[in-house]
Amino acid sequence: MRKLLNTLYLQTEGLYLGRDGDTVDVRQDGKTLRRFPIHTLDAVVCFGRVGASPALMGLCGEAGVGLTFLSEHGRFRARVVGRTQGNVLLRREQYRRADCPRASADLTRAFVSAKIANARTVLLRGARRDGSGAESGIGDALSGAALRLAYILRALPAAPDVDTLRGREGEAAAVYFGVYGALLCPADDALRFTTRNRRPPRDAANALLSFLYTLLRTECAAACEAVGLDPCVGFLHRDRPGRESLALDLMEELRPVLADRLAATLINRGQVKARGFTTEDGGGVTMDDKTRKTVLTAWQERKREELTHPFLSEKCPLGLLPHLQAMLLARHLRGDLDGYPPFVWK
Repeated sequence: MRKLLNTLYLQTEGLYLGRDGDTVDVRQDGKTLRRFPIHTLDAVVCFGRVGASPALMGLCGEAGVGLTFLSEHGRFRARVVGRTQGNVLLRREQYRRADCPRASADLTRAFVSAKIANARTVLLRGARRDGSGAESGIGDALSGAALRLAYILRALPAAPDVDTLRGREGEAAAVYFGVYGALLCPADDALRFTTRNRRPPRDAANALLSFLYTLLRTECAAACEAVGLDPCVGFLHRDRPGRESLALDLMEELRPVLADRLAATLINRGQVKARGFTTEDGGGVTMDDKTRKTVLTAWQERKREELTHPFLSEKCPLGLLPHLQAMLLARHLRGDLDGYPPFVWK
């Protein structure tokens, strides 16, 4: 059980959340462990076998506190939310844009261009930090991949539709993940990255990335809800039952900054160990509770770091980026901004 930046994370198997007045009552074996006033929380995230009473769900809904349930491995299961915020006109415009091929392509181009630009920045920073230079070829490999991403970026304005943009995004992802392993310097070969795999992840590095992506998706979905957008209706990611497509759209531009760099840092600093990951019978790799707590702590610390937002020209914590980008998207859909300004890391 851990409370970080007004988000309550519950990982211990068998915990049960009840309501006691206006507080969240955390119980185990019928005994109260802690109580948290609901007004001090922005979100509650439960991992594994953690239960919640209907009364507690109602309290969270009334207070606008998202109650999210993940598997013990960090896979999204469900999210309990209260009354939808925002006005119906915003969502109607969102749906109209999603049904319009040209409008969808314009927004998709923004998401994809920012994702590729930010991935390129990650590679260039890695190339500059590589002190071995030509001897290892790591710096050259990263610089070469960054150059290829620049070529793909220059081709995006000419892409006529969403399908073409998806193809460019897939091409860029192949280039990026083809050299991502060069950013990692693990003490144990079991933490090396060779290729991106998921559902389930087949190695420790991919399990770490997938877990961080789950955390980021949860926050992007909450950000969409907070500004009145429908997190399930996207532009790059099309409609699919149970999929938060708009949240996936928003997180694309933030993956390299918030998740990919953090995964590299955790591995390079030895904060996560190979022994903290387990290979299951089906071949999927999962992390243990201790490793998950380490990653959650690092995630929250990363969110506290500040930068100057390139569009707003104001300093803000990294943890607010999903909310700021959702707000800017909503303003664009309302007509307050001529275009959606994606987050491009400098």
